[in-house]
Amino acid sequence: MNGHARELADGFDLEKLTPEFYADPYPTYRALREHAPVKRLPNGCYFLTRYDDLIAAYKNTKAFSSDKKKEFLPKYGNSLLYEHHTTSLVFNDPPAHTRVRRLIMGALSPRAIAGMEPDLIALVDSLLDRIETRDRFELIEDFASAIPVEVIGNLLDVPHDEREPLRDWSLAILGALEPVIAKDAFDRGNDAVKDFLAYLETLVERRRAKPGNPERDVLTRLIQGEENGERLTAKELLHNCIFLLNAGHETTTNLIGNGLVTLSRYPEEKQRLIAQPELIKTAVEEMLRYESSNQLGNRMIVEETELGGIKLPAGTLVTLCIGAANRDPGQFPNPEGFDVARTPNRHLAFGTGAHQCAGMALARLEGAIAISRFLQRFPNYLLDGEPVRGGRVRFRGFLSVPCSINA
Repeated sequence: MNGHARELADGFDLEKLTPEFYADPYPTYRALREHAPVKRLPNGCYFLTRYDDLIAAYKNTKAFSSDKKKEFLPKYGNSLLYEHHTTSLVFNDPPAHTRVRRLIMGALSPRAIAGMEPDLIALVDSLLDRIETRDRFELIEDFASAIPVEVIGNLLDVPHDEREPLRDWSLAILGALEPVIAKDAFDRGNDAVKDFLAYLETLVERRRAKPGNPERDVLTRLIQGEENGERLTAKELLHNCIFLLNAGHETTTNLIGNGLVTLSRYPEEKQRLIAQPELIKTAVEEMLRYESSNQLGNRMIVEETELGGIKLPAGTLVTLCIGAANRDPGQFPNPEGFDVARTPNRHLAFGTGAHQCAGMALARLEGAIAISRFLQRFPNYLLDGEPVRGGRVRFRGFLSVPCSINA
């Protein structure tokens, strides 16, 4: 077994992944943690899998930069995809990152998120009502993906009859973030940015003419800026609206889908959660740890640093493997087990430090309401066929999960 693990670690190449890896990357992650935790890949980048090394990278923004201009220019050229991914909040360093994050966080205050709860419950219940009329249903399309698109649509106050393209745009733009992309994936992503920007320009124009309530309408708040005069530029405004949808859409869809599939595979934990619904908060944290929606992050070394006895020179690209760090036995007892009451649970599904996910409180609320109300209504749900994975390494989730209510 040890020989096989070493073989997995030695042969690992992020640009040449196997179908077995996409189905279950965790044996490879475990092998890398044990045998090559700071792994130099054939392309010269480094791949980090230990919890403590990820913490060090997240906290040291001086040495580990989030600015993606150098990394993305060869990949995307001077395209709209390049413009988008180098303008959005997540791929910038302070002070630009600090300024944009402050404006977005102001719109996602605890009070604003608490105010969303009644509408979120009503949305989830209406989706469950529809599912109840059928014996079989599709967990992702009929439930998991429908929730965040509506939530973000409400945040930006996108009219309901204009929301249909949002999910496809988001999937196309995020799909282009994979380590290797084919020309058709690049073209789809680029077209999605173009169409999304064109739509947002008209939405922003309408909102400037007729502002909403900045306490509830994030777009109005971002347009108006802070009382001290701090505002986003026109380009920053449009690209960060796209970022808000992308950041909140696929990751939350994956949280709900991954969570309910994992529960179905751990029937004792599922029954425990049904019997003790007050465990939903720790259960959601465990779902985020066990099957992190976002598995990879990236940084550029801007000043020489050392990790695990290996010197990383300036100009080195580094991939932070969240999926591996979240199963590090040095941080989590029985890391391959699934425990709905696990505590403490300092997982890195939302990152940490300056770039910790701005929408994590909203994602947690969506996950808790969706999963707890689903279990309450359909405690005997079953997977009715083999779930289909999304075929991506950065974002781990399902494209399709056929289910039956079996009530």
